[in-house]
Amino acid sequence: MELFSLIILGVLIVISPGADFILVLKNSINHDRNSGIWTAIGISLAIVIHISYSLLGVGYLISQNELIFNLVRYAGSTYLIYLGTKSICSASAQIDITEQDKDKIKTSNFFIQGFLCNALNPKTMLFFLSIFSQVMSLESDDHLALFYGVYIITLHFLWFSCVAILFTSRKLQTHLLKIKKKLNQACGAGLLIFGVLLGVTS
Repeated sequence: MELFSLIILGVLIVISPGADFILVLKNSINHDRNSGIWTAIGISLAIVIHISYSLLGVGYLISQNELIFNLVRYAGSTYLIYLGTKSICSASAQIDITEQDKDKIKTSNFFIQGFLCNALNPKTMLFFLSIFSQVMSLESDDHLALFYGVYIITLHFLWFSCVAILFTSRKLQTHLLKIKKKLNQACGAGLLIFGVLLGVTS
């Protein structure tokens, strides 16, 4: 039952709205489905970093060092504020992106955005530290921790890919285009708020 509870907790954490969700949504509606999926891939691979230092215990050391922890926290906060401000400022941009314009936008940009958005979030770091301390306490077995790590990575990829696919479906596109400016502003404000809260919350 303890492992089952952790599995359910993983699902709840992944699907709860946060900076990652807003970023995938923003990139999907502003560019295309592929952009949202590449953002999801970046987020998923960033999870590997959190899992790695959680298992190695490095995250615990960072969380106990106020200077290092604050550097990570402010870096993540600054990045989210940057993304949010950029989204708000470009909310009135042209709705349609031509194929020529799409070709100029490198998919690596969306991958990097997703990767940094997740990797620079110290709250995600503390979440994984607490979760993996529970996983390791259930059974002294590296295979169990590895299984749970792969499970969390897969959950992130599947969920955020579904978000990208859902919000780029033709049925939703017609409605989303009508409110794109407000949606962009809302996404930008959400990222900005998350960034500010991350910076001021100890």
